[in-house]
Amino acid sequence: MPDARGQEFRVLVKTVCHGFTRILADVASSNFFLSVLIRICGKRAASGAASASKKSMTAEANPSRVQVIHSETRTDASTQLREWLEQLVSRRGSDLLLVPLAPPAIRIEGALEAIGERALSGDEIEAAVVPAMAAHAREEYRLSGIADSSYRVEGIGRFRINLHRERGRAAATVRALPSAIPRIEDLRLPAGVGALAKLRRGLVIIGGATGSGKSTTLAALVNEINRNEARHIVTIEDPIEYEHAHDRSLIEQVEIGIDAPDFPTALRAALRQAPDVIVVGEMRDPETARIALSAAETGHLVFTTLHTTDAASTVSRIADSFPQERQHSVRAEMAMALAAMLTQTLLPRRNGGRVPAAELLIVGYGARQHIRKNALQHLHQEITITRKQGSFTMEESLAQLVFQQELSREEAMTRALHPDDLDTVLKAKGF
Repeated sequence: MPDARGQEFRVLVKTVCHGFTRILADVASSNFFLSVLIRICGKRAASGAASASKKSMTAEANPSRVQVIHSETRTDASTQLREWLEQLVSRRGSDLLLVPLAPPAIRIEGALEAIGERALSGDEIEAAVVPAMAAHAREEYRLSGIADSSYRVEGIGRFRINLHRERGRAAATVRALPSAIPRIEDLRLPAGVGALAKLRRGLVIIGGATGSGKSTTLAALVNEINRNEARHIVTIEDPIEYEHAHDRSLIEQVEIGIDAPDFPTALRAALRQAPDVIVVGEMRDPETARIALSAAETGHLVFTTLHTTDAASTVSRIADSFPQERQHSVRAEMAMALAAMLTQTLLPRRNGGRVPAAELLIVGYGARQHIRKNALQHLHQEITITRKQGSFTMEESLAQLVFQQELSREEAMTRALHPDDLDTVLKAKGF
């Protein structure tokens, strides 16, 4: 009788061990659980659990993980979102705006136009947009209420999604991303902008308000380098907007949330990848600014963007993001690292569409001294002094548009940073 009971007990232990091994293989392979399994079931069972667990972490055993990392296409995205995006693209709009208690709207050449009559609820917006977002973005939205994601719809195009909350409800902005990367000459920017692609080192900052074309200008400059220079380019974006193909250059595109957790981590890693050119989609925090300045000082060409309106506000924006006791040394670093500061805006043309105006400061000795001393009010004067090096003022750019009948005098005057200067230039030409 004791022998029979002992036999039953051994069978029971083997059954439990087998089930426990399978559970461990599906859940985890921590050292603690393995050590317990070794004591109970022996080394052979523990080895099987570890092997199965390791296999479950591979791409072959986890295809959903591969899809999250490498695909922008979410097949479970809502039909409603697809319909809105089809209208956005067919009407050549730039943005789809989904705001609670209002119908969906698209932006066409800067103006908003409703594409429906029924007002949306926050729940409807969330139900339409969340399935289209990448897994990491859905988790970020769940935790913080704000998230960005890229999204591809086969046969329609690529989009950048920003899902956020306002007054406790979901809202979203979806931007259409052009499939073709423009050439710098197609953007109708002042001629001197293209020269930025020929720089060998230093920090180049492109400033402007949201929707002013900063990302498009940045992509065009990268494209210019790619077509004409044999260089290694690393872009860091959140999300990737323009997809570049290798031409004369080799291009690596790192997307935050998929290829790297954040801008500082990605930028530090990029410095170990032997780059010639580093593109930082947006300088969002002091740590990113610090690493970008260091990269520019050590011989790399670094491009980035900021939401600023002129050279003085660009320097102030970066310096002011640091603690008070660090700002003097940061300005000194900027004085050494900066190569150029471009600011731009998009204006309505007389005959429809929009046209860019811009200001460019090629940073020379005088500008470096003003930045170091925090005498930023003198930077506008430096643009005039360095005109031979390629600098030009916003007023000169606006005046040229007036001369070309692209812009009315009244519109130009309202957009000028220094209206008196523009008035003098226009009157000198009889406008």
